[in-house]
Amino acid sequence: MAYDEDLANRIRELLASQRGVEERSMFGGLAFLVSGNMAVVASGHGGLMVRIPRDDTDKLLTRAHTSPMVMAGREMRGWLRVSAEGVKTRRQLQPWVTRGVDYARTLPPK
Repeated sequence: MAYDEDLANRIRELLASQRGVEERSMFGGLAFLVSGNMAVVASGHGGLMVRIPRDDTDKLLTRAHTSPMVMAGREMRGWLRVSAEGVKTRRQLQPWVTRGVDYARTLPPK
């Protein structure tokens, strides 16, 4: 499944003024990286993948439209999936993109 081009464009719009952001096709989606660190991904499975501090995972999983990110049958703490329903509007999308970018900026550049 290909990623949602509209979602990718809406993410681009939110990140247009940010420095050090690049795009890269990864895992069937389109990843947005900050200084080489993935921040958010327009997922090939629909919706958004968001990078977060590992310790925030359980707290954020209580929010609507979120689920753990699972890769190869293993839950990836420090990442969340936000369903397409949870990022339909700018008001829904903006906080997740900001959260992912802000966290990626705390990581050492790659």
